[in-house]
Amino acid sequence: MDGILVIDKPAGPTSHDIVDAVRRVLRQKKVGHTGTLDPAATGALPLVLGSATKIARYLSGGNKEYDATLRLGVTTTTLDSEGEVVETKPVDVTEQQVRAVLGLFVGDIKQIPPMYSAKKMQGKRLYELARQGVEIEREPKDVIVHSIELTELSLPDIMVKVRCSAGTYVRVLAQDVGERLGCGGHLKQLRRIVAGPFSIDDAVTLDVLEAAPENAKAHILPIGRGLRGVPSVSLPVHLGRQVASGQQLMVADLRTLDIPDVGENDLVALWLDDGTLLALTRAVIPTARLASARRDEIALKTERVFAQAPRR
Repeated sequence: MDGILVIDKPAGPTSHDIVDAVRRVLRQKKVGHTGTLDPAATGALPLVLGSATKIARYLSGGNKEYDATLRLGVTTTTLDSEGEVVETKPVDVTEQQVRAVLGLFVGDIKQIPPMYSAKKMQGKRLYELARQGVEIEREPKDVIVHSIELTELSLPDIMVKVRCSAGTYVRVLAQDVGERLGCGGHLKQLRRIVAGPFSIDDAVTLDVLEAAPENAKAHILPIGRGLRGVPSVSLPVHLGRQVASGQQLMVADLRTLDIPDVGENDLVALWLDDGTLLALTRAVIPTARLASARRDEIALKTERVFAQAPRR
């Protein structure tokens, strides 16, 4: 089977455990994920099956949306409910104070990756070093928090909906919000509602899959669904053969096509007329410069070819 299967991950297993379970249930070796969820987290976990594994790395960068519960007054070693309690403080904050502090973390912010994370440094996962009692200096990383909506206030818990860029640590956000409020805090619960072009509405539980694996195809989304939002170009057969044979698309080629508005280095999907994904490319020349660029300049540089153009 080829395509994308979104699993509604339960709390407990790792993302790799889910991949192994799907391999077993579907009796299919080629199964991968497009980005992990912490073991305690639940929600949308997109998996790629068969030929869709070829586009896995292109599916991990989309925006995410989470429903999160922040517990104020308690800090932990892992920044979530799985860790040991480090400190407790009384919680004496108002809704106005909470809303004001949440607003401080909307926009372009910097986060220091937590020691208990899968990020690699010095050739090891940070959580491996943390379990050995080793803490190393980590460089802050740039992330974007598009919005934080306070959905419920039931102190010491704060329920929020977070829309953010890929790579954002909601655990770090929980800790930082608690620090700003003067009482500390950690991430109590996390559920991912949206992962790039996929949502929890696309998901199926492992229990349902295991109960009727013969119905799995009904839950598998086409590969193209994973590229929703990626600028696309439909190619005639002769240009499709050109790309499939390893040639690049030149400025002269693109001037004959309907080209979306793309910037330099943007990802562009090439499709055949029959709806087959042919290749993924990077824009060398932005659309705005196509009219003035030389005809013999490379316009789209091919990164990955997925199919062959028909011989006709």
